[in-house]
Amino acid sequence: MFGVTIIPTFLWPEIATSACAEVTATSRHYVDRLFDPDPQNVLQGVIDMKNAVIGNNRQKANLIVLGAVPRLLYLLQQSSSSLELRTECAVVLGSLAMGTENNIKSLVDCHIIPALLQGLLCSDLIFIEACLRCLRTVFISPVTPVQLLYTDPTVIPHLMSLLSRSQHTQEYITQIFAHCCKVTHSSFLGFLTPEHQTVLFNHGAIQNIAPLLISPSFKVRMQALKCFSVLAYENAQVSMTLVNVLVDGEQLSQVFVRMMQRDKPIEMQLTAAKCLTYMCRAGAIRTDDNCIVLKTLPCLVRMCSKERLLEERVEGAETLAYLMEPDIELQRIASVTDHLVSMLADYFKYPSSVSAITDIKRLDHDLKHAHELRQAAFKLYASLGSNDEDIRKKITETENMMDRIVSGLSESSIKVRLAAVRCLHSLSRSVQQLRTSFHDHAVWKPLMKLLQNAPDEVLVMASSTLCNLLLEFSPSKEPILESGVIELLCSLTQSDSPALRVNGIWALMNMAFQADQKVKVEIVRALGTEQLFRLLSDPDTNVLMKTLGLLRNLLSTRPHIDQVMSSHGKQIMQAVTLILEGEHSIEVKEQTLCILANIADGNTAKELIMTNDDMLQKIKYYMGHSNVKLQLAATFCISNLIWNEEDGSQERQDKLRDMGFVDILHKLTQASDPNLCDRAKTAMQQYLA
Repeated sequence: MFGVTIIPTFLWPEIATSACAEVTATSRHYVDRLFDPDPQNVLQGVIDMKNAVIGNNRQKANLIVLGAVPRLLYLLQQSSSSLELRTECAVVLGSLAMGTENNIKSLVDCHIIPALLQGLLCSDLIFIEACLRCLRTVFISPVTPVQLLYTDPTVIPHLMSLLSRSQHTQEYITQIFAHCCKVTHSSFLGFLTPEHQTVLFNHGAIQNIAPLLISPSFKVRMQALKCFSVLAYENAQVSMTLVNVLVDGEQLSQVFVRMMQRDKPIEMQLTAAKCLTYMCRAGAIRTDDNCIVLKTLPCLVRMCSKERLLEERVEGAETLAYLMEPDIELQRIASVTDHLVSMLADYFKYPSSVSAITDIKRLDHDLKHAHELRQAAFKLYASLGSNDEDIRKKITETENMMDRIVSGLSESSIKVRLAAVRCLHSLSRSVQQLRTSFHDHAVWKPLMKLLQNAPDEVLVMASSTLCNLLLEFSPSKEPILESGVIELLCSLTQSDSPALRVNGIWALMNMAFQADQKVKVEIVRALGTEQLFRLLSDPDTNVLMKTLGLLRNLLSTRPHIDQVMSSHGKQIMQAVTLILEGEHSIEVKEQTLCILANIADGNTAKELIMTNDDMLQKIKYYMGHSNVKLQLAATFCISNLIWNEEDGSQERQDKLRDMGFVDILHKLTQASDPNLCDRAKTAMQQYLA
């Protein structure tokens, strides 16, 4: 029914010499018994094998090397095998799967998944439960390709139909769903693809799993809850549906709220908080809803306390960061809840010398995973400080915070480095912090080092932060300039990633703002005219806008305007023409007309416009455009061309009068927009002076 064929008896595999040393005579004896002609002896052999492998990873590995798996799968699929034998085979396979990741890989390579899925078509409940238990163990391993669950379209509906058979089937199936429902990125910084969520949703996952939230079994309730958290993540369709679901007459959101009560197990509180967080972020629950403000947020803050286990603190902090990321009010509430900002400082001191951990295994685990706490703290600080100046100040004043960020930028873990630079980026939005903490700790140095050799994800965040450090009021701007950053930024503009191209050109735009001639010349030289004009035809509007912004900053102050236009005037005028003639947004065309207005302010550069009748006609067209922003920018351009105090103004005024510009200006003095009206009147006064 699932389109799975019975696996034939396998020949004995060739065993490598090194593996042979590990294989004992006892292990071979267990496998030999699987081939006994007497079915009763085979059954007893499988039962003995089951007892031998419990808790013995070496024995499991030996049996796999000796080829036990293909034979067990063959016996499991044979219709002539007794139900007891088939069930015991499934139990042994499940035990083998509980060994190492290499064991799982071997089982998957032997096609265990299709064989077990085929077994689910049997009517015997005990056999079904054994197959599901083994499938659960295989699928929760990180090395198992989850796509194997979705290969045959009949599998998911059949699993849904088995949910009602027993509490065991409910526990195993929901656990399989929770682990196999992955939301993937289609490309770098691209869109999330909810393919698995959609399949489960379309086959009635919500209706079938919702009643399990009030099951008498804690394990069933817990796995059902985990299912809903993965189904709702970044999924508006699922989240909007969940809001309207009733469980035993009670709204699902209220069921989740009850599960967050302090007397419930921590795992349940945390997972219920994740469900409500994801529903809120997907737009199904308002951020000011009581269930978010009074229940979910405080629950997640509780998870950050030092009384909680490391993994609970990590998950709590990361979920809280995600919940409040787009909402300034939630950030403000969180910042004053249970001293959260100072509580997070403990994440960097863990485990401390006076740690209460007495379990040596737990201490060893936590030492290996302490970097996850630092990563989570940086993420939460980044989210807390993304909008509010007072919160940013509170964060930077937390003990040794800036030193910790600087250390985080050079940690061995790429995830910690990324979280640290996210935190730095969030704080860099503050003018005050740029002028104080950032300058005092010379954060630009480790940031520049990070930019030299990092994955794209880190580069995007690091270059975004650099954009802020290059703003004109930042004391870091000068030392960054002296460090030779221009070449690096120009190389970013050639990236395949639109986000990196935007950041590279954005940083150059900030650098060129009110810069001296030397810096501007160096930018044009390093970028090269070919690349500059390639960026002016970039398909990404953000890249185009920032490139126009750079050009506008390069063409400011008359000596600079005249110098740039004397070297590159022809190409710049061509680029302006192409943009004004093309299918571009109002914002792009407005920025382009502002560049023309700057050119018109040059002493010699303005002649490039005055001698170009085609360009003058375009300006005339935009003065009569229906959009006020474009009218205003075009009028600025004419105003600069006819300004009285400059050489040749009379000739320019005469030419523009003959072309009908005075008539248009006269009409614009009656415009309803006050700014446009004033600009037109100012221009008209040049003719009357």
